[in-house]
Amino acid sequence: MASPSAPAEGILVDLAGDNQPMLPSTKLEFLTQDEEDQKMANQLENEIRGEVQYDAGENQSTGAHGRNEASAKGAWYDSQAQAAAEFADVSKYGIIEVSGVDSTGRPVIVVSACRLPSNKQLDQKKFLRYLKFTLDKYVESDYSLIYLHYGLNSGNKPSFAWLREAYREFDRKYKKNLKSLYLVHPTTFIRILMNVFKPLISAKFGRKIKYVNYLHEMAGEVPLNQLPIPREVITHDAELTKRNSNESRPRDASDSAHPVQPLPTQQFGVSLQCLSENNPGYVVPKVMQETVAYLKEHGLDTEGLFRRSPSALAIKEIQSLYNEGKPVVFDDPHLAAVVLKSFLRKLPEPLLTYDLYEFILNITRIDAETRPRVMGTWLQKLPRENFITLKFLMNFLNTVASHSDVNKMTFQNLAVVFGPNLAWSTDQVASLVAMGPINTFVMLMLENHDQFFADDSEC
Repeated sequence: MASPSAPAEGILVDLAGDNQPMLPSTKLEFLTQDEEDQKMANQLENEIRGEVQYDAGENQSTGAHGRNEASAKGAWYDSQAQAAAEFADVSKYGIIEVSGVDSTGRPVIVVSACRLPSNKQLDQKKFLRYLKFTLDKYVESDYSLIYLHYGLNSGNKPSFAWLREAYREFDRKYKKNLKSLYLVHPTTFIRILMNVFKPLISAKFGRKIKYVNYLHEMAGEVPLNQLPIPREVITHDAELTKRNSNESRPRDASDSAHPVQPLPTQQFGVSLQCLSENNPGYVVPKVMQETVAYLKEHGLDTEGLFRRSPSALAIKEIQSLYNEGKPVVFDDPHLAAVVLKSFLRKLPEPLLTYDLYEFILNITRIDAETRPRVMGTWLQKLPRENFITLKFLMNFLNTVASHSDVNKMTFQNLAVVFGPNLAWSTDQVASLVAMGPINTFVMLMLENHDQFFADDSEC
């Protein structure tokens, strides 16, 4: 897509596509936006098809190289700081962010094209490694990806060489667990580009792609107040909406966040104190007790527990039954697991509370040997209902981890899955920088479970 400030009569196109300076003798070609889109798509199609044939002839050996380059994949605890230092010059732009979870409890990753700096400022090879470093922490579980296309222009657009490399590097493991790919504010070029890729991708993957013309169109699947949407993208969306105001659309998506009077039987979206008052006899919330009881009996040996998500419709049906005070019967461990995560994420305040959030973000700055002692002091600050509920959850997750040889859910995997559902800031946007400390905090709770949550614990 050309820069909005480009002359209407045409766009100067760098036909080399690799950001090489054009010699004085180079013939300049002026194209309309549609002609540029088509030309770029045609060129990319030829190059990609050439790479597919090359990969087939080489036994697809390039994939192993890509996997080996993900040097930060196993980073944890203090190594997170090392990785942060390595990619500091890329991460500072905020091009890619992890932003809470969607309506089914899946992590949401947002890529903002408008935050791409000039190609002269960005090390493209390091940017590709940074993308893989970020995704590697989430691709083993179901996840959603949102691409905000507005702001891509001839100055920050990745080269064809980079696109070829990315096509090779992002192999099946990145595509398998990607459940939804939202292409927001797609231009003619994006639609042409996806048609180019169509013969090269499976029909199953094609069904994951969703074109989003206006931000409000995905509000039902992804809470918009969780997304770190750049201001210029919001402004562009408002202009598009105004320009096409004759189209039918719901009220502003923010209306969905307005408080409503909960039902007396409400279980999702109400505070722990409210649940305690309206559900006598339940020391721990009913949803948590019932999902955990079911999973202990039917889910402990389920591989990938908490990593797979059933249909959004099935989850909403279960939530409605609970909110209406009707009995719920589970027949799928993955459904019960997602309902448990969804319950935690829909609490008005996170289980670890807003007051504890800043302490959590500073956990990696504390000496490793003293972290458990300091954390014990912090956990004592939790309200009684929160601590009792947290203890119940940690007891269960330790039981899950004890079956990790079968279900593959180690402490580290559980921390990645539950981190976004236990702590977030008041604006509900969980930045990529914050996710490391949050996951570290949750993993430390699991590793030091006996110290923090023993029956005689001071916590």
